[in-house]
Amino acid sequence: MRIVLGVGGGIAAYKVASLLRLFTEAGHDVTVIPTEAATRFVGVATWEALSGHPVSNSVFDAVDTVNHVRLGHQAELIVVAPATADLLARAATGQADDLLTNTLLMAGDCPVLMAPAMHTEMWQHPATQANVESLRSRGVTVLEPASGRLTGADSGPGRLPEPEAIFTAAMALAGASAAPAGRPAGPGSQPRPNTEDAAAGPSAARPLAGLTVTVSAGGTREPLDPVRFLGNRSSGKQGAALAAAARDAGARVRLLAAHMEVPAPDGVELIQVETALELRKAALHAAADSDVVIMAAAVADFRPADVSDTKIKKRDDVADPVISLVRNPDILRELVEVRDAAARNQLIVGFAAETGDAGGDVLEYARAKLRRKACDLLVVNQVGRDKVFGEDTNSVVILSRAGAEPQEASGSKSDVAAAVIDRISAELARVVPPV
Repeated sequence: MRIVLGVGGGIAAYKVASLLRLFTEAGHDVTVIPTEAATRFVGVATWEALSGHPVSNSVFDAVDTVNHVRLGHQAELIVVAPATADLLARAATGQADDLLTNTLLMAGDCPVLMAPAMHTEMWQHPATQANVESLRSRGVTVLEPASGRLTGADSGPGRLPEPEAIFTAAMALAGASAAPAGRPAGPGSQPRPNTEDAAAGPSAARPLAGLTVTVSAGGTREPLDPVRFLGNRSSGKQGAALAAAARDAGARVRLLAAHMEVPAPDGVELIQVETALELRKAALHAAADSDVVIMAAAVADFRPADVSDTKIKKRDDVADPVISLVRNPDILRELVEVRDAAARNQLIVGFAAETGDAGGDVLEYARAKLRRKACDLLVVNQVGRDKVFGEDTNSVVILSRAGAEPQEASGSKSDVAAAVIDRISAELARVVPPV
């Protein structure tokens, strides 16, 4: 595949050398177009050595081949990383003052992916957000930046997603295999559709392209005092895998993360919460512009009625404390009620971690929960000390409010996440047939 790799003028440009290596090792033909500012961070010689092609950022080089037209016409995929605030602005407004912006204007139907990197204030500025929305409205895939340590001493959203994450998203956008040559795609993974498969073009590889998906993950913690809390065994692994799978399916992903033992995947918007009440507030806000909401977090059903401002001491002259609990709001049910009241076209997926007992088995309890919650899909798993929580594998049953046959999925949590996203894609296609 012929790829144009545009490089913006930011410190994260050094990471793009690794991305270029991933593309070339996978057998793709890559032409690098750095901006003039980008060459202040990584020199032209580096890009030429890694790509095997001459590198230029001027429209006046290779004039005999009409280079500024040819590169855009011949490209099968264009990736821009890092996409700085300046570069996003120039692309959004159709400027063509260097070879890279000329090439973007000549791209035609070629898929374009941009991976932003900048300081948090620049990313969150209304001008940048307007430029991002403008690009997305025209079919450009703009990844969410990662959160973490930035160039200075502070942290926040604005980091360039890791090269592996950009590579995976780019290959999904182009409908190609995400595994570089010589690297296994991972246990249980399935190859993505090939670009030569006429029935599986980019839209088949990215069934959630253009949609916003909100995923909750991890376990909430309900404080008892400044030291102690009521919590649960959730590791957040399944929720993180769902966020990654939705991202790879082309969605803009917002991850509401309670306590997690794994990092959030690159390329998603991270919103951190701690308690059930914080998650409720974040979920209701995020759902307002989401096409799909996946509530995979393990939310505490109860919280302490009273929270001590100081650590509760264990003393011989004082009776043992009695902890009174109050019920937390039913976030999933509330999301459904808000959606229905607003007549919003939105798919809501719940998760049920169940244990069977003398009163019924796991699926009986899960079906009753589906009736109470009234969400569209309910993903059910049986939990226990050595089941699901903290493990790398999972086995689930997907129940449908519409009455479809239960669907089973098992394997790694990434495999299960892929099955859930596939089912969500099928539900969306069923509700809104493609034109």
